[in-house]
Amino acid sequence: MEPFVLRNQSYLTIDNWVRQFPELIAGFTTKSGGVSKGVYESLNLGFHVGDNGTNVCSNREEVAELINFPLSHWVGAEQIHDIVLKKITKADRGYGSNSYDHSFKGTDGFYTNEEGTLLTLCFADCVPLFFIAPEKKMIGTAHAGWKGTVGQIAKQMIMAWGREGIQPEQIFVAIGPSICEKCYIVDEHVINLVDKSLEDDAVIPYNLVKEGQYSLNLRELNRQILLAAGVPDKNILQTQFCSSCNHEEFFSHRRDKGKTGRMLSFIGWKETVDRL
Repeated sequence: MEPFVLRNQSYLTIDNWVRQFPELIAGFTTKSGGVSKGVYESLNLGFHVGDNGTNVCSNREEVAELINFPLSHWVGAEQIHDIVLKKITKADRGYGSNSYDHSFKGTDGFYTNEEGTLLTLCFADCVPLFFIAPEKKMIGTAHAGWKGTVGQIAKQMIMAWGREGIQPEQIFVAIGPSICEKCYIVDEHVINLVDKSLEDDAVIPYNLVKEGQYSLNLRELNRQILLAAGVPDKNILQTQFCSSCNHEEFFSHRRDKGKTGRMLSFIGWKETVDRL
Protein backbone atom coordinates (compact mmCIF):
# COMPACT_ATOMS: atom_id res chain seq x y z
CA MET A 1 0.00 0.00 0.00
CA GLU A 2 1.30 3.47 -0.92
CA PRO A 3 2.39 5.22 2.31
CA PHE A 4 2.17 8.77 0.87
CA VAL A 5 -1.45 9.87 0.46
CA LEU A 6 -2.57 13.02 -1.35
CA ARG A 7 -4.45 15.27 1.08
CA ASN A 8 -5.12 18.07 -1.43
CA GLN A 9 -3.46 19.30 -4.60
CA SER A 10 -0.51 20.74 -2.67
CA TYR A 11 0.80 17.97 -0.41
CA LEU A 12 0.88 14.31 0.56
CA THR A 13 1.06 12.94 4.10
CA ILE A 14 2.66 9.81 5.51
CA ASP A 15 -0.77 8.43 6.19
CA ASN A 16 0.00 5.64 8.63
CA TRP A 17 2.20 7.83 10.79
CA VAL A 18 -0.16 10.78 11.09
CA ARG A 19 -3.10 8.48 11.82
CA GLN A 20 -1.15 6.76 14.56
CA PHE A 21 0.25 10.01 15.99
CA PRO A 22 -2.29 12.84 15.57
CA GLU A 23 0.20 15.36 16.99
CA LEU A 24 2.58 14.65 14.09
CA ILE A 25 2.82 16.64 10.86
CA ALA A 26 4.73 14.71 8.18
CA GLY A 27 4.60 14.86 4.41
CA PHE A 28 5.82 16.05 1.04
CA THR A 29 4.57 18.83 -1.19
CA THR A 30 3.59 18.62 -4.86
CA LYS A 31 4.16 21.35 -7.44
CA SER A 32 0.50 22.42 -7.51
CA GLY A 33 -1.29 25.29 -5.83
CA GLY A 34 1.18 28.18 -5.60
CA VAL A 35 1.79 31.48 -7.38
CA SER A 36 5.14 30.89 -9.12
CA LYS A 37 5.28 31.24 -12.90
CA GLY A 38 7.06 29.72 -15.89
CA VAL A 39 9.34 26.76 -15.16
CA TYR A 40 8.57 27.19 -11.44
CA GLU A 41 4.82 26.83 -11.85
CA SER A 42 3.31 26.81 -9.39
CA LEU A 43 4.21 25.70 -5.84
CA ASN A 44 7.97 26.14 -5.94
CA LEU A 45 9.35 26.15 -2.38
CA GLY A 46 13.06 26.52 -3.17
CA PHE A 47 14.73 29.93 -2.78
CA HIS A 48 17.92 28.90 -4.59
CA VAL A 49 16.59 28.00 -8.06
CA GLY A 50 16.11 31.48 -9.57
CA ASP A 51 12.44 32.01 -8.77
CA ASN A 52 11.09 35.33 -7.49
CA GLY A 53 11.70 35.35 -3.73
CA THR A 54 8.38 37.02 -2.97
CA ASN A 55 6.57 34.21 -4.77
CA VAL A 56 8.52 31.56 -2.89
CA CYS A 57 7.61 33.18 0.43
CA SER A 58 3.97 33.35 -0.65
CA ASN A 59 4.06 29.66 -1.54
CA ARG A 60 5.59 28.81 1.82
CA GLU A 61 2.96 30.83 3.66
CA GLU A 62 0.31 28.92 1.73
CA VAL A 63 1.75 25.56 2.80
CA ALA A 64 2.13 26.78 6.38
CA GLU A 65 -1.57 27.61 6.43
CA LEU A 66 -2.56 24.30 4.83
CA ILE A 67 -0.68 22.20 7.38
CA ASN A 68 -1.38 24.60 10.25
CA PHE A 69 2.30 25.08 11.15
CA PRO A 70 3.50 28.73 11.17
CA LEU A 71 6.34 29.61 8.80
CA SER A 72 8.19 31.29 11.66
CA HIS A 73 8.57 27.82 13.23
CA TRP A 74 10.17 26.18 10.17
CA VAL A 75 13.87 25.47 9.70
CA GLY A 76 15.63 25.04 6.35
CA ALA A 77 19.08 24.14 5.02
CA GLU A 78 21.63 25.01 2.39
CA GLN A 79 21.79 21.47 1.03
CA ILE A 80 25.11 20.47 -0.55
CA HIS A 81 24.70 16.69 -1.16
CA ASP A 82 26.81 15.86 1.88
CA ILE A 83 26.03 13.88 5.05
CA VAL A 84 26.07 16.59 7.74
CA LEU A 85 23.14 16.43 10.16
CA LYS A 86 22.05 19.02 12.73
CA LYS A 87 20.04 18.53 15.89
CA ILE A 88 17.45 21.30 16.09
CA THR A 89 16.00 23.05 19.14
CA LYS A 90 13.28 25.65 19.51
CA ALA A 91 15.99 28.33 19.50
CA ASP A 92 16.61 27.49 15.82
CA ARG A 93 13.06 28.18 14.67
CA GLY A 94 12.85 30.50 11.69
CA TYR A 95 16.32 29.80 10.25
CA GLY A 96 15.90 29.26 6.51
CA SER A 97 12.13 29.60 6.69
CA ASN A 98 11.80 32.76 4.59
CA SER A 99 15.33 33.25 3.24
CA TYR A 100 17.98 30.96 1.78
CA ASP A 101 20.73 33.25 3.11
CA HIS A 102 19.69 32.54 6.69
CA SER A 103 19.40 28.76 6.31
CA PHE A 104 21.74 26.26 8.00
CA LYS A 105 24.87 26.08 5.86
CA GLY A 106 26.29 22.81 4.56
CA THR A 107 23.51 20.73 6.08
CA ASP A 108 21.53 17.85 4.53
CA GLY A 109 19.53 16.55 7.46
CA PHE A 110 17.78 17.62 10.65
CA TYR A 111 16.44 15.89 13.74
CA THR A 112 14.73 17.00 16.94
CA ASN A 113 12.71 15.76 19.90
CA GLU A 114 11.19 19.15 20.63
CA GLU A 115 7.67 20.22 19.79
CA GLY A 116 6.71 23.20 17.69
CA THR A 117 9.49 23.08 15.09
CA LEU A 118 9.03 21.97 11.47
CA LEU A 119 12.05 20.34 9.83
CA THR A 120 12.09 21.05 6.08
CA LEU A 121 14.32 20.20 3.10
CA CYS A 122 13.99 20.80 -0.66
CA PHE A 123 13.83 18.16 -3.41
CA ALA A 124 13.49 17.65 -7.16
CA ASP A 125 14.48 13.96 -7.72
CA CYS A 126 16.71 13.20 -4.71
CA VAL A 127 15.34 10.86 -2.05
CA PRO A 128 13.57 12.39 0.96
CA LEU A 129 14.03 10.27 4.08
CA PHE A 130 11.74 10.64 7.07
CA PHE A 131 12.58 9.19 10.50
CA ILE A 132 10.59 8.72 13.70
CA ALA A 133 11.28 7.03 17.04
CA PRO A 134 7.92 7.47 18.80
CA GLU A 135 9.06 6.16 22.19
CA LYS A 136 11.69 8.89 22.37
CA LYS A 137 9.66 11.54 20.54
CA MET A 138 12.51 11.90 18.02
CA ILE A 139 11.86 12.87 14.39
CA GLY A 140 14.13 13.66 11.46
CA THR A 141 14.44 14.19 7.73
CA ALA A 142 17.38 13.83 5.35
CA HIS A 143 18.23 14.69 1.74
CA ALA A 144 19.71 11.70 -0.11
CA GLY A 145 20.86 12.28 -3.67
CA TRP A 146 23.38 9.78 -5.01
CA LYS A 147 26.25 11.48 -3.16
CA GLY A 148 24.43 11.58 0.17
CA THR A 149 23.17 8.04 -0.36
CA VAL A 150 26.57 6.45 -1.05
CA GLY A 151 27.92 8.57 1.81
CA GLN A 152 25.29 6.77 3.89
CA ILE A 153 23.43 9.75 5.30
CA ALA A 154 20.69 7.31 6.31
CA LYS A 155 23.18 5.39 8.46
CA GLN A 156 24.50 8.67 9.86
CA MET A 157 21.00 9.46 11.16
CA ILE A 158 20.69 6.03 12.78
CA MET A 159 24.10 6.49 14.41
CA ALA A 160 23.25 10.01 15.61
CA TRP A 161 20.10 8.68 17.23
CA GLY A 162 22.11 5.86 18.77
CA ARG A 163 24.10 8.52 20.60
CA GLU A 164 20.74 9.77 21.90
CA GLY A 165 20.01 6.32 23.37
CA ILE A 166 17.73 5.19 20.52
CA GLN A 167 18.20 1.68 19.15
CA PRO A 168 17.74 0.95 15.40
CA GLU A 169 14.77 -1.32 16.08
CA GLN A 170 12.98 1.64 17.69
CA ILE A 171 13.28 3.69 14.49
CA PHE A 172 10.73 3.85 11.67
CA VAL A 173 11.65 5.28 8.26
CA ALA A 174 9.63 6.45 5.25
CA ILE A 175 11.34 6.75 1.85
CA GLY A 176 9.54 9.46 -0.11
CA PRO A 177 8.75 10.56 -3.68
CA SER A 178 11.90 10.70 -5.81
CA ILE A 179 13.25 9.62 -9.18
CA CYS A 180 12.67 5.94 -10.05
CA GLU A 181 15.20 3.52 -11.48
CA LYS A 182 13.73 3.74 -15.00
CA CYS A 183 14.34 7.49 -15.07
CA TYR A 184 17.70 7.53 -13.29
CA ILE A 185 20.68 6.52 -15.45
CA VAL A 186 24.19 6.84 -14.01
CA ASP A 187 27.73 5.98 -15.08
CA GLU A 188 30.37 3.52 -13.90
CA HIS A 189 31.87 6.02 -11.43
CA VAL A 190 28.61 6.24 -9.47
CA ILE A 191 28.10 2.47 -9.56
CA ASN A 192 31.58 1.86 -8.15
CA LEU A 193 30.67 4.08 -5.18
CA VAL A 194 27.32 2.32 -4.85
CA ASP A 195 29.10 -1.04 -4.60
CA LYS A 196 31.33 0.28 -1.82
CA SER A 197 28.27 1.40 0.17
CA LEU A 198 26.59 -2.02 0.08
CA GLU A 199 27.01 -5.01 2.37
CA ASP A 200 28.05 -8.28 0.72
CA ASP A 201 24.56 -9.80 1.06
CA ALA A 202 22.63 -6.70 -0.06
CA VAL A 203 20.17 -6.64 -2.94
CA ILE A 204 21.88 -5.04 -5.95
CA PRO A 205 19.90 -1.84 -6.69
CA TYR A 206 21.05 -1.26 -10.29
CA ASN A 207 20.94 -2.83 -13.75
CA LEU A 208 23.18 -2.46 -16.78
CA VAL A 209 21.38 -0.56 -19.55
CA LYS A 210 24.24 -0.35 -22.05
CA GLU A 211 28.00 -0.20 -21.79
CA GLY A 212 28.95 2.19 -19.00
CA GLN A 213 25.33 3.13 -18.26
CA TYR A 214 23.18 1.79 -15.41
CA SER A 215 19.66 2.34 -14.11
CA LEU A 216 19.95 3.00 -10.37
CA ASN A 217 17.21 2.55 -7.79
CA LEU A 218 18.20 5.16 -5.19
CA ARG A 219 15.22 4.33 -2.99
CA GLU A 220 16.21 0.65 -2.79
CA LEU A 221 19.83 1.60 -2.13
CA ASN A 222 18.73 3.69 0.85
CA ARG A 223 16.59 0.80 2.07
CA GLN A 224 19.58 -1.56 1.91
CA ILE A 225 21.70 0.94 3.86
CA LEU A 226 18.99 1.25 6.52
CA LEU A 227 18.71 -2.54 6.83
CA ALA A 228 22.49 -2.81 7.23
CA ALA A 229 22.29 -0.13 9.94
CA GLY A 230 19.89 -2.34 11.90
CA VAL A 231 16.48 -0.87 11.05
CA PRO A 232 14.01 -3.78 10.68
CA ASP A 233 12.50 -4.23 7.24
CA LYS A 234 8.99 -4.03 8.73
CA ASN A 235 9.84 -0.52 10.00
CA ILE A 236 10.57 0.86 6.52
CA LEU A 237 7.91 2.37 4.25
CA GLN A 238 8.72 3.05 0.60
CA THR A 239 6.78 5.13 -1.93
CA GLN A 240 6.13 4.26 -5.58
CA PHE A 241 5.78 7.91 -6.63
CA CYS A 242 8.42 8.97 -9.15
CA SER A 243 9.25 12.67 -9.37
CA SER A 244 10.20 12.31 -13.04
CA CYS A 245 7.35 10.06 -14.26
CA ASN A 246 4.65 12.01 -12.43
CA HIS A 247 5.11 15.27 -14.34
CA GLU A 248 1.73 16.67 -13.28
CA GLU A 249 2.51 16.29 -9.58
CA PHE A 250 6.25 16.90 -9.12
CA PHE A 251 9.23 18.97 -10.21
CA SER A 252 12.12 16.93 -11.64
CA HIS A 253 15.67 18.24 -12.09
CA ARG A 254 16.50 15.55 -14.66
CA ARG A 255 13.28 15.64 -16.61
CA ASP A 256 13.17 19.44 -16.68
CA LYS A 257 16.90 19.73 -17.53
CA GLY A 258 17.76 21.69 -14.40
CA LYS A 259 15.22 24.49 -14.91
CA THR A 260 12.59 23.69 -12.33
CA GLY A 261 11.26 24.29 -8.83
CA ARG A 262 11.54 22.30 -5.62
CA MET A 263 9.19 20.28 -3.45
CA LEU A 264 9.50 20.22 0.34
CA SER A 265 9.78 17.41 2.86
CA PHE A 266 8.37 18.39 6.24
CA ILE A 267 8.05 16.77 9.65
CA GLY A 268 7.28 18.24 13.05
CA TRP A 269 5.45 17.72 16.31
CA LYS A 270 2.57 20.11 16.93
CA GLU A 271 3.10 22.30 19.95
CA THR A 272 0.85 21.21 22.79
CA VAL A 273 -0.72 23.62 25.25
CA ASP A 274 -0.57 22.68 28.91
CA ARG A 275 -3.99 22.50 30.49
CA LEU A 276 -4.51 23.17 34.19
